[in-house]
Amino acid sequence: MTWSTGLLGFAAGLLISVATAPVGVSGAVFLLPVQVSVLGVPSPAVTPTNLLYNVVAGPGALLRHHRSGGLRGPLTRLLVLGTVPGVVVGAVIRVFAVPGPSVFRLLIAVLLLPLGGWLCLRTLHRASPTAREPSPRAITRLAMAVGVAGGIYGIGGGSLLGPILVGRGMPVARVAPAALAATFVTSVVGAGTYALLSLTTTGDIAPYWSLGLACGLGGLCGGYLGARLQPRLPETALRLLLGVLALGVGGLYAVQTVR
Repeated sequence: MTWSTGLLGFAAGLLISVATAPVGVSGAVFLLPVQVSVLGVPSPAVTPTNLLYNVVAGPGALLRHHRSGGLRGPLTRLLVLGTVPGVVVGAVIRVFAVPGPSVFRLLIAVLLLPLGGWLCLRTLHRASPTAREPSPRAITRLAMAVGVAGGIYGIGGGSLLGPILVGRGMPVARVAPAALAATFVTSVVGAGTYALLSLTTTGDIAPYWSLGLACGLGGLCGGYLGARLQPRLPETALRLLLGVLALGVGGLYAVQTVR
């Protein structure tokens, strides 16, 4: 890795995480196309490299949430219990089955575009949440499905968990710390699983360690700053930001599907 590539990765991680950490999104879903199109990381190595970014970047925001008490409560535990086994299954599928990314991108676009638009419209019209919060079992099942997707495609999971849980009536301030904690633990397990699989399988499977560390250090700084911003932002602004991010991710994957 050249110094210019490392600097670009650091800057990308910093800018992305500052904008996404306040709503519980690690930013890996936005970093993925940067790694592929700008930094030239091959597949499937881009998936564990993205997970490595989450591992390095996560403690910044988590430290801030821990100090403010945001990690207490059962939601963090439920999300971790679902995403950890899911990411192991996803990693094995990614290495041995190699599913086509176009179907995944289409599904994410179909899910997040209407969900993001709905969140934005409800927020702008100041509609009070009427949806009933999902049951603990439903939360764990959702987290497991997101964990599988994270293991296959290297996304943190917060970009999916956040809009869905907030859309079901949960406050952003409660969802964001739990989603970031689940993303961090899941990414540690996922990156480790890919590292182990690379010992027995040929190809670009292991993470690009130096690039993942550079991006992650940027995310570490940006995540802490973003988490500090969260208490200063009203719930309305946080919901609107989450809706806009959901629209952005859905639009990004829709464009990639069409190409």
